[in-house]
Amino acid sequence: MNLQYLKDEVCDIAIEVGDFIKEECNNFNQKNIEIKSKNSLVSYVDKTAEKRIVTFLETLLPAAGFIAEEGTSDKEGEHYNWIIDPLDGTTNFMHGIPTYSISIALKFNNEIVLGVVYEPNNKECFSAFLNGGAFLNNKPIKVSNQTKIANSLFATGFPYYDYKKLEGYLEVLKWLMYKSRGIRRIGSAAVDLSYVACGRFEGFYEYSLNAWDVAAGALIVIEAGGIVTDFKGEKDFIFGREIIASNNSIGKEFQSKIIDAFKP
Repeated sequence: MNLQYLKDEVCDIAIEVGDFIKEECNNFNQKNIEIKSKNSLVSYVDKTAEKRIVTFLETLLPAAGFIAEEGTSDKEGEHYNWIIDPLDGTTNFMHGIPTYSISIALKFNNEIVLGVVYEPNNKECFSAFLNGGAFLNNKPIKVSNQTKIANSLFATGFPYYDYKKLEGYLEVLKWLMYKSRGIRRIGSAAVDLSYVACGRFEGFYEYSLNAWDVAAGALIVIEAGGIVTDFKGEKDFIFGREIIASNNSIGKEFQSKIIDAFKP
């Protein structure tokens, strides 16, 4: 399995489909919005993008199955499975806010071995493969070397349907307001993670996320030298629906605050 070759091929399809999404954004009509559940939206753009990605990946790696947000394919691979979000930041897209992305990861058994996040509006393709490093438009990237919370910038995603952990979430948010340089809410977890990987953010936390939101970005952070855990400081961040990502220098302090805030 040539992971570098696969990464480059996946970057190409992400860029191609990203161009389609960006073009559709220029003429998108709110009448095309479908509601899946509370504040969970979808349109023909998400579905068409996912179909194009799945069709390409089926040819690229025929033995692989799919875990895809819009359910375009229910094929299960024995060892390999692609994890796909064709449009992470759908709400941004539908409102004409130019931050959204395509997220594609490859899982081998229980390990993510490849990740690609493409942000069409900035033409930025973040990518990584296991033990191969992390890249932005094919140039190596690393997490920030900032050592102080006071000089750090953080990202998060606001709870929009699941409020069960809101108290702990707000406790961390308040702490960051007082202690850090600032907090940003971009609207795409895949982009947030990619920005941690290239040093734009020092840390990111969010809960009630799905595997397709975080799988690619988490690997990119790890391969860029960062730390990724769940809210217990453990490794159930792909399917565990909660994630902390940071650089190494402020990671322990940031992680410790979140673990304390979300204790049962």
